Amino acid sequence: MKIIEKICRKQENNNGNPAVTIAFMGDSVTQGCFELYKTGETSFTTVFDSENGYIYKVKKILSYLYPQVAFNIINAGLNGTTTNVGITRIERDVLRYSPDLVVVCFGLNDCHWGVDKICDFEKNLDIIFKTILDSGAEVIYMTPNMMNTEISCHMTDPQFISMAETVMKAQNEGVLEQFEEAAKKLCKKYDIPVCDCYAKWKLLEKNGVDTTSLLANYINHPSREMHWLFAAELVDTMMNKE
Repeated sequence: MKIIEKICRKQENNNGNPAVTIAFMGDSVTQGCFELYKTGETSFTTVFDSENGYIYKVKKILSYLYPQVAFNIINAGLNGTTTNVGITRIERDVLRYSPDLVVVCFGLNDCHWGVDKICDFEKNLDIIFKTILDSGAEVIYMTPNMMNTEISCHMTDPQFISMAETVMKAQNEGVLEQFEEAAKKLCKKYDIPVCDCYAKWKLLEKNGVDTTSLLANYINHPSREMHWLFAAELVDTMMNKE
């Protein structure tokens, strides 16, 4: 990818080349959300810990590999959002920083629209991809993690259990997978590299791993440790896609 060419030029001649800017656009996982906790009888919020999210792990890996390069990292993740919200904030939250690369990750929230809304998801992603590419930036689409496949024994709060049941249904009935297959098909249209982290999670499940236990909230937010998977896969995608 051109992003690696730019990084290499900066590494070889730090003073003579511009800074490298990478933006990340997505939902709560991108923002860096982890556990859930109650704030009232029927209200709750999430633990925000962006420095333990995959974005800053990507920066750590790249900074280790290219120590002379100072990376500008833009975190445009926003919890609870979907692709239709992404369209409304792409200029404000992403393109105003003139990124060299934008990593896009959506689907965890969009899939709850149901399979009959996959076309809307595709249309929104199409606009997002085209807008980014027209700006001159590169794009990587990253598929998300799996959501919970069972109700964790660690869950006791009825409200959280109810949420987990709804999410589990979308996961186990293959709804999220259908959304991501549609996204990957769209990526072929624009020749956009896919960092298929969802496939890695499915491989873990196939090999006997309890993937629900890898979720910080036992619903849809990966643990801090599992964010390393996203980071490593993203750097690998940057380096292996021409």
